[in-house]
Amino acid sequence: MTAGVRIPLCVQCGTHSNPCRCKVVGPTLGFLAFAVAAIVEWPVGALVYCFRHMKGRRIMAHPAAVVYPSVSNAFPI
Repeated sequence: MTAGVRIPLCVQCGTHSNPCRCKVVGPTLGFLAFAVAAIVEWPVGALVYCFRHMKGRRIMAHPAAVVYPSVSNAFPI
């Protein structure tokens, strides 16, 4: 058996941004950007949350609320 690297593949169907009504590239890149942003922002947000609750919540929500939708919607395919 060989150990291979598995790349996450996200599919979004039912979209009207292209004729096929399915997106693969946008959601996949959006997920990868979300994961990178979350690795950085969640620990920072948790530290800030100890002192400023609302600011910490906004920092921890940033990958899901801003990064993923921005990157996912940037690619129509």
